[in-house]
Parts: sequence; C-alpha cells; structure tokens
Amino acid sequence: MTNDILDLSAKVGRALQAKGLLLVTAESCTGGGVAQAVTEVAGSTGWFDCGFITYSNASKTELLDVSAALMAQLGSVSEEVAAAMASGALANSNAHVALSTTGIAGPSGAVPGKPVGTVCFGWARGDAVQTERLVFAGDRHAVREQTVVHALQGLLRIIE
Repeated sequence: MTNDILDLSAKVGRALQAKGLLLVTAESCTGGGVAQAVTEVAGSTGWFDCGFITYSNASKTELLDVSAALMAQLGSVSEEVAAAMASGALANSNAHVALSTTGIAGPSGAVPGKPVGTVCFGWARGDAVQTERLVFAGDRHAVREQTVVHALQGLLRIIE
C-alpha cells in the first residue's frame, strides 16, 4: 500500500471523526482494498463500521439487496448497481456514509461498451447517492489501486 493511499485514508478518518460519522464499504473489483486502506489507520474503529466484499452478483443481492433484475438488465458494472450497493451497505450496517466499487480490473472481462479498467463508484450519505463511471489505464493492480484512491477522494467530497 502506498504512502499516498495511507495519507488519504488518514485524511478520510479525520473528516469522518470530526463529523461523528461511521463508514461502510461495499466492494467488488477492489476486493476489500478500500477497507484494508482505512483499517491501516490507527483508531479507525472510531469511524469505520464494516465492509462488504460482494464479488459475485449473488452476494450483491443477498448481502446488499441489489436487484438481480437490475444487474441482469444493466450488468453489475453500472452506476445504477454502484448506487444500489452503496444504499444497501447503509441499510445493512450502522454506518452513516457508504462507498461502493464495481468494475472490470482485467486482464479479461471486457464487454462491449465496458473495456477493461471500467469502474463505477457509489457514495451515499443518508438518502443522497452520487455515482460516477471512469475508465482507468494499466494492469489489474494499477486499476485497483486507482479505484481505491478515487473512491476515497469521492468520499471526502461527500463528507466535507
């Protein structure tokens, strides 16, 4: 884990703690990378509730209440699914804010309109949910690392 990610995680922690907020993560393509980054910060028990690693579509439905029909219609890599993951994480935790990641880290898995490196993000605070779709360059490791950084940066925007 890079120092940049650790510094960003600490900044997120300070922002959450200052507002008295708890975080939950719902991760697919990052495989728990965001949760790992935030729990590297000493004292994260004061602002991190839990993380869901929902790699399969079935786990997204079972653990986060993401509609199977939604995933069948749009695919699991969509802003709509990222929003549902973030909302579902909030609903199934004690947290106040959530972030979600779902994407195609590669090297395979690309589909028409969704190349390798496509990642969708969701950030939720209460009933408000924001989403974003980006395409990152690089190998699997690079895509996942960029995803963790962007997820944390987006979280800062909804906290501050």
